[in-house]
Amino acid sequence: MILQLSEALDVPLRTRNLWLTAAGFAPLYAARTLDDPQMAQVMGAVRMMLSAHEPYPALALDRAWNVLIANRPFEALTALLGADLWERVGDGTRNLMRLFFHPQGIRSLVTNWAAVGPLLWQRATREAHELGGADMQAVLDELAPFQEPEVLWSAMDSALLPVVPFKLALGEQRLALFAVIATFGTAQDVTTDELRIETLFPADAETEALFRHLLLPPAQPEYLPL
Repeated sequence: MILQLSEALDVPLRTRNLWLTAAGFAPLYAARTLDDPQMAQVMGAVRMMLSAHEPYPALALDRAWNVLIANRPFEALTALLGADLWERVGDGTRNLMRLFFHPQGIRSLVTNWAAVGPLLWQRATREAHELGGADMQAVLDELAPFQEPEVLWSAMDSALLPVVPFKLALGEQRLALFAVIATFGTAQDVTTDELRIETLFPADAETEALFRHLLLPPAQPEYLPL
């Protein structure tokens, strides 16, 4: 009955395990590490998607928006923001929420923050609730004291466009990007269920030209936190 209800309600696999445990049953769904041999096909698909998306940025995230794997354009883009970027925003932890919302992150470079900031914060809050995301909630609680509530919940200047790009000012260079998010549709593993593939697309011709002519770094060892 628990499994039937959780399937009908589309409950995340991590939460299904908690329900089973609360009812006195053993958890059903494994939470494998990314380097587990049984994850080889999953990770092969992720690597293929990230590589095929070049010359535009793409990355794989966990449920707390930690960067698990990124392609070369994403690494090149973050390199433009400073070699110490991840140290500044999270002691080396590569987390997108900290990248945007930490005082030392990129908020000051986002020229349409009043539109983008609320949408990102609300999405993260929704995912923390829907995915049983204690990890994401911890990140939100950490960053909340640095935020202005009237901005985060206002979604100012959010014209009803098909998508709202985020716009960056890097010196004289202007970038505009929007994201498309993909998930695994038949996941039977907690880690796979929580993987998010985020692909970034240029929102204007200037951004497209920049990435097509961007000097990409050589392939680096993958960042795969356990």
